[in-house]
Amino acid sequence: MTAKRILIVDDEELIRISTQLCLEETAGWEVLTASSGSEGLIKAETEQPDAIFLDVMMPDIDGPTTFKKLQANPATRHIPVFLLTAKAQSSEQRQFAQLGVTGVIPKPFAPMSLAKQVAEVLGWQI
Repeated sequence: MTAKRILIVDDEELIRISTQLCLEETAGWEVLTASSGSEGLIKAETEQPDAIFLDVMMPDIDGPTTFKKLQANPATRHIPVFLLTAKAQSSEQRQFAQLGVTGVIPKPFAPMSLAKQVAEVLGWQI
């Protein structure tokens, strides 16, 4: 079984690094990172990850806009997307879920259980 490939798109370096380390250590997944929505769109198309973690609040293109662009592209629309957000109000989470994302993960999240949480949603073995 080949390792799953995950793309983390977040403008905060510490979150990219800590999430990457946790996913690599707890699940053995290969993790790619992007520091902006623009970079994330390019990497998603060229690298074809198995899932994408997308920060909601980013300076250049925010998460929901990036998600809409991923959905508009036939090369990336099939990739499951999880939004990472500090906006934990249930109304905001419902709004994000209505976009059609696979899941919404509130920040701060428990890094050590993140892979398990994602694997359960996607039906992956870890």
